[in-house]
Amino acid sequence: MSRMILVRSLAAIPTLLVILALSFALIRLAPGGPFDLERPLDPVAVETLRRVYNLDAPLWRQFLDYLSALAHGDLGPSLAWRDYSVAELFARALPVSVALGVSALAIALPLGASAGVLAAARAGSALDYAVLIVASLGITTPSFVLGPVLQFVFGLWLKWLPVGGSGGFGHYVLPVAVLAAPQIAAVTRLTRSATMEALSAPSQRTALAYGLSERVRLARAFRFATLPLVSYLGPAAVSVMTGSVVVETLFGLPGVGRYFVQGALDRDYTVSLGAVLLAAGAIVVFNLMVDIAYFFVDPRVRP
Repeated sequence: MSRMILVRSLAAIPTLLVILALSFALIRLAPGGPFDLERPLDPVAVETLRRVYNLDAPLWRQFLDYLSALAHGDLGPSLAWRDYSVAELFARALPVSVALGVSALAIALPLGASAGVLAAARAGSALDYAVLIVASLGITTPSFVLGPVLQFVFGLWLKWLPVGGSGGFGHYVLPVAVLAAPQIAAVTRLTRSATMEALSAPSQRTALAYGLSERVRLARAFRFATLPLVSYLGPAAVSVMTGSVVVETLFGLPGVGRYFVQGALDRDYTVSLGAVLLAAGAIVVFNLMVDIAYFFVDPRVRP
C-alpha cells in the first residue's frame, strides 16, 4: 500500500502543475486587472504597483517566479487585501470551509445511507416512492435556489435562525443544510440501488431459505453497498467543496469560497490561484484517501 500511496502522490505533481499553469494563463487573459478601480489611479502609481508586484515581467517569467515562491511555501501577497498575504487570509478562512464540509458530509452519510436501506427494504411501497421523490428534488434543486428559500422560511418568516454572517452555532445550521441536502439525496439513491442489487443476489435467497431475519439480511446487503459509497466519497467531497463557494457567498461566511469569488471579481491573481491550488490539492488528497479506504474495504484490490 505504501508503494501505491507514493505512486499516486508523485503522479499528482504534474496534474497540479498543469492545473496551475492553465489557471495562471486564464486569470491573466481575463479582461481587467487588480488595479482597475472605479476611480482610476494615476498611471505612474499603477506602473509602480505593477513593478512592485512583478506584473511588468513577461508572463512566463511571472509563472516561474510564482512556482519558485510556491516551492518555499509562499502563496504571495494579496493584491486586493494589501495588508495581508494569501496564506494569512486562508489561515482564517480554511477552518470555516472545513467545518462546513465536514459537517455536511457527517450529516449526509448516515442520513442518506439509512434512508437508502429503508427504501430498499420496502421497494415498490409508498415509502420507497416518497424517498425517491424527495431524493430527486434534493439532487435537482441547486444550492442558490435552496439557500434563499431556507433563509426566507427559517430566517425571515419563522425567525428561528440567522440568515447570514458568522458567529454562533445557529449561523451554520442553514449553510450546512444547504450543502448536505444534495449529498443526502445522492447517498440515498446510491445506497438504495446497491442494497437492492445485493438483496437480489443468490446468497440472499439462500439466507432467506435458511430463515435468517430481515434485519440480518439487510445488514449483509448493506456491507456490499458500502463499496460504491466509499467510491462516492471522493466526488462527494469535491461537490461539497465546490458548493461551498456559492453557500459561503450566499450566507456571508468568511470561507475560502468567498475569498475565491471576491478574488476573481477583484482580479486578485494570487488569491484566485491560491484557491485553485487549494481546491486541486484537496481533490487529490480526497481521492487518495478513498483509494486507501477501498484497499481495506474490498480485499479484491489488494495485490
